[in-house]
Amino acid sequence: MAIQFDVATRNAMADAITSQVGSNALLKIYDGTPPGSVGASLSGNNLLVSLPCSATFAPAASGGALTLNAITTTNASATGTASFFRITTSGGTAKVQGTVGTTANDLNLTSTSIVSGAPVAINSAVLTMPGA
Repeated sequence: MAIQFDVATRNAMADAITSQVGSNALLKIYDGTPPGSVGASLSGNNLLVSLPCSATFAPAASGGALTLNAITTTNASATGTASFFRITTSGGTAKVQGTVGTTANDLNLTSTSIVSGAPVAINSAVLTMPGA
């Protein structure tokens, strides 16, 4: 059996993410093979787009999930195939890392093909805590 947490604990875990990323966090989308952990250095990955999150990252978690406030649509700075993302502090410290795809990934986009100069939009983003 996998470890499980009650909803209050899952909410506290999610709210801690909001505290850790602080205000003006960034959602950065990269190509290439994701590093083995969020703390690992990038290795040959191209930053395709850096999307500003709202000054207030998210309201209080509910149901063990953190629903991010609006993320600003931004034009891509490079062309490539999106494979993973990182959420960083405004100073660039990575706090969250996940996969990017079109279905069944941590972040699902309409298309993983990112084109330099074209807008990239995130309609909604939810971080769900494990252990339900």
